Amino acid sequence: MKNKKVIIIGNTSNARLAKYFFDIDSEYETAAFSVNKKYISETEFEGLPVIPLEDIDKTYPPSEYEAFAAVGYTNMNKIREDLYNQCKDKGYRMANYISSRCSYLSQFQPGDNCFILEDNTIQPFVKIGNNVVLWSGNHIGHDVIIEDHNFITSHVVVSGFVTIKRNCFLGVNATIRDGITIAPETLIAAGAIIMKDTEEKGVYLPARSTHFDKKSDEIKIS
Repeated sequence: MKNKKVIIIGNTSNARLAKYFFDIDSEYETAAFSVNKKYISETEFEGLPVIPLEDIDKTYPPSEYEAFAAVGYTNMNKIREDLYNQCKDKGYRMANYISSRCSYLSQFQPGDNCFILEDNTIQPFVKIGNNVVLWSGNHIGHDVIIEDHNFITSHVVVSGFVTIKRNCFLGVNATIRDGITIAPETLIAAGAIIMKDTEEKGVYLPARSTHFDKKSDEIKIS
């Protein structure tokens, strides 16, 4: 019997995944989903009620339920940030999901509304803020600081002593060298290599792959 109850904010695939992980690998029971009224097209999702966020505290009081904003990185995480703030303003404590299959080695606990999936390696002295998503398989090096409202996708390498400011997005297989600062609202595309501090709201793309002028069966691979 689970001893905590959570309301998941969202009604998309992110919310479905959040319910799945809370169900199989946490102390939380999912009680309902909630979104703003204008986004409700069905009154049920994944077999549970969908409640207008504007009225959620009338049915699911903050004294008995926690909330979790299960929204992606749209608008540099600002939609998720707004929903997070709406829940906090209503008095909800925000739940975390931290996979039992990640290696969380830091002595500092993360903030709230964090979603940390399997196979992440989080080394000692790492500090993680509020409303941070770490999808599966990332390496977060020692002494890294990840501030609020960030989204790190999968197989990203963040080397030691990096600071990631608020509202950033780090794409799949990005590499961040040690000791630099990722400025607020930086967008780092999949496969990009970042070797120095970024600019606020900067967009960083990887080097382009070259299409070689030969067919694969003309190349000898020893």
